[in-house]
Amino acid sequence: MRNAPDLRTVTWRKSSHSGGTSAECVEVSDDLPGLVPVRDSKNPTGGVLLFGAAAWSRFVAAALER
Repeated sequence: MRNAPDLRTVTWRKSSHSGGTSAECVEVSDDLPGLVPVRDSKNPTGGVLLFGAAAWSRFVAAALER
């Protein structure tokens, strides 16, 4: 089993669809090659979902098609 990445030092950014100022948004980090951590901006100390980069790219592409 893999060790979980250390997320204490990653830089988080809000979705561009929020204008970067909304408190009701997701935040992602680009700091981990091959992985995309995602968290709720309203609860930054809560849980984090960790996606493979390819899976995240497919999700974003599908979301933008709608």
